Amino acid sequence: MTPLAPTLQAFFVQRLGAQRNASPHTIAAYRDTFRLLLRFVQDTKGISPAKLSLEDLDATLVAAFLDDLEHRRGVSVRTRNSRLAAIHSFFGFAAMGHPEHAGLIHRVLAIPPKRAPRALISYLTAQEITALLAAPDLTTRIGRRDRAILLVAIRTGLRVSELAGLRRADVAIGPSSSVSCIGKGRKHRTTPIDASTAKVVHAWLAETVDDPAGPLFAGPRGEPLSRDAVSRIVSRHAKAAAESCPTLGAKRVTPHVLRHTCAMQLLTVGVDVAVIALWLGHESIRTTDIYQHADLALKERALSKAASPVTTWTRFRPPDKLLAFLEAL
Repeated sequence: MTPLAPTLQAFFVQRLGAQRNASPHTIAAYRDTFRLLLRFVQDTKGISPAKLSLEDLDATLVAAFLDDLEHRRGVSVRTRNSRLAAIHSFFGFAAMGHPEHAGLIHRVLAIPPKRAPRALISYLTAQEITALLAAPDLTTRIGRRDRAILLVAIRTGLRVSELAGLRRADVAIGPSSSVSCIGKGRKHRTTPIDASTAKVVHAWLAETVDDPAGPLFAGPRGEPLSRDAVSRIVSRHAKAAAESCPTLGAKRVTPHVLRHTCAMQLLTVGVDVAVIALWLGHESIRTTDIYQHADLALKERALSKAASPVTTWTRFRPPDKLLAFLEAL
């Protein structure tokens, strides 16, 4: 029997930490996957995590765990696939140290991800953007902070973690104003901001402590806002804006919807998809294709350019009595 614990610990310390230099978000996601998996094994097999062997984690058990995630815990297909990716990564690492378990490892690695339905993205119209930005109370410091958060999110398309992690030093105000961040995969990205956004951000900087390392958007005690806090801010102001713009009431407005809104604005004014991919920090341009699918106006313009075939419509008349009989059925 091969104890699981040493291999799992080596996976997190050596593979994720030393070899891949994985981000804290990746490590946390993988950690949560194995916490769920080990608890599932303990509940179903009665074996404590410290006493598990690698042989206990066979393909049948892993498949049962994935089914439990979907049917009992109610996670989405995408979340199920993310958990499977973490498990695959671990077993790929285990294959190098335990070739004697090649058959077991191969069967786990052969578990395929599920295809997830691709829904059309949600984004805000120009009228909805105006209503959302007007929602914060600008007579209060919190209201001015929230308006700056909403405006930066819509104009830059930053992920919520990137937005929450901004520091004062990440903002450059001048003839070419911009916001810099360390994005997904530890990639550094600089995004330009327009003059009106730069003016709002500059005014907000004047209200904050002059510490380059300090958070750009801080909580009441000066601590950086969490991702959940930013989500609550967006949701609260979207609910308030729905009173003047009823269409917002039918949408679940999140920081990611504001990211989609930025992309759709760029696409609408004719920015190339490859540039939008760089703007958003997408690893592949294929990820950015979802915005072309969502833009109905783009499809209508393509349709208007397509020449309609010249055809003459006539009623079909069967040339044979037997065909006429079959046609009449």
